[in-house]
Amino acid sequence: MSLPASAAAPPYESTAQVAFLKDLSSGAVLYAKDADRRMPPASMAKMMTVYVVFDMIKKGELKEDRLMHVRPETRKRWHGPAAGSTMFLSVDEDVSVQNLLHGIVTLSGNDACVVLAEGISGTEEAFVARMNEAAKKIGLANSHFGTSNGWPDEGRTYVTARDLATLAQRTIEDFPQLYKKYYSQTHFTWGKTLGSGQDITQMNRDPLLGKVQGADGLKTGHTEEAGYGFTGSAEQNGRRLVMVVAGLDSYNGRATESVRFIEWGFRAWASKPLFKQGAAVETVEVQQGAEDQVGLVAPRNLAVTLPGGAASNMQVKVVYQGPVKAPIKKGQHIADLVVTTPDTPPQIMPLVAAADVEEAGFFGRAWAGLLSLFGA
Repeated sequence: MSLPASAAAPPYESTAQVAFLKDLSSGAVLYAKDADRRMPPASMAKMMTVYVVFDMIKKGELKEDRLMHVRPETRKRWHGPAAGSTMFLSVDEDVSVQNLLHGIVTLSGNDACVVLAEGISGTEEAFVARMNEAAKKIGLANSHFGTSNGWPDEGRTYVTARDLATLAQRTIEDFPQLYKKYYSQTHFTWGKTLGSGQDITQMNRDPLLGKVQGADGLKTGHTEEAGYGFTGSAEQNGRRLVMVVAGLDSYNGRATESVRFIEWGFRAWASKPLFKQGAAVETVEVQQGAEDQVGLVAPRNLAVTLPGGAASNMQVKVVYQGPVKAPIKKGQHIADLVVTTPDTPPQIMPLVAAADVEEAGFFGRAWAGLLSLFGA
């Protein structure tokens, strides 16, 4: 079943078993095919490992130049043709977090994931617990991780396309600098060949890089069980799309469908600007605050997504759980802008407080209580 059901948008039928496309500028879901089906993610699970590491770096809990030791047991388990994608790490090598991240994101190294997980948490199992905790926190409602690298584990690891898109969105929005630094590299060099000792350079398998304008991530995946999958993103003219395809039957099929899918998203749909970043949208009442009102502003450029050439017939309303109570911090998400159109599900965008509002003092609260008592 594909969304939207309206015929206003040019039709599209994905060759993937599972497909999902979302416009982050508006929150509009442009296409969904079996998007909530549980499935093995293969190497797309590595995005969750990277998210956890990015979060630790942002919080100052982990330095990018910290060295992680390659244990002989880990290298033995994750080396050779039967161990899948590899960074070609060596026994007893000390490798920085930065290089391991490149090994995961660009090379899809199974070995790099496990070395990083063990270096951070002592064991891969302990790190996986952090992955599941983070997944729950960011709203991956239908996903669970059993490994740090997505290696087949008899079904313990599963995701949905919708959850993968959420993970991609949170990675892009929560860590913009780290995302830009790591996710758009076309190649990376690590390890040396046996015998001649030449450097090993591997290319990023991202099928959008160099083929779609503004493409800058994220992660491919492939196992016999999962087929070929990809979670990707591109930004054009300030409009960012996130896409997921899964269950494709070949490397070339994944590449062709990924490019076709995201280009349809940019061509068949248009973005209509609503509010520029920082623009005032509405004012809401504040309860028990030093001020009785606070402004709502757009935290980023907000736009609605409509089928290309469609008339902009839409309803816009501000929604919040009231009353809004002090204290409130400037930039705090306290309301949503909900846009309803004939051709899409509701498009929901955040609105934030324009200023700090301190909690009222004792007499202010007492006076507010008296007013409410008399219905004033």
